[in-house]
Amino acid sequence: MRYLVLFSVVLLGTLWAAAQSYPSQGPSGNAAGQQSVKGCLSSAGGNYTVTDKSGKSYQLAGDTAKLSDHVGHEVKVTGTVSSASASSSDAAPTLEVTSFKHIAKTCESGGGMSK
Repeated sequence: MRYLVLFSVVLLGTLWAAAQSYPSQGPSGNAAGQQSVKGCLSSAGGNYTVTDKSGKSYQLAGDTAKLSDHVGHEVKVTGTVSSASASSSDAAPTLEVTSFKHIAKTCESGGGMSK
């Protein structure tokens, strides 16, 4: 009985630790399936991307009309992420924008600043 309790505590502790470190491996998420990405906003040919500190880029889709004034700025974009298509291995995942927040007029993440 004593070993069963010890095993259960160790197993639960391991699972808890894994669950705590999971969100740090990618964009932060919440219960509604929404994820937030903080990074540098860039634009090319009318398409917007946000690049986080690790250099990972997300193609932005959806309500991007208000983003043009924030190109080259640090922003936090929230939305639903879909994976890049399997046919294009170097394509960025798409983030369907539901909201965004201006963080700073300069980029800490070192992402692109083209306008």
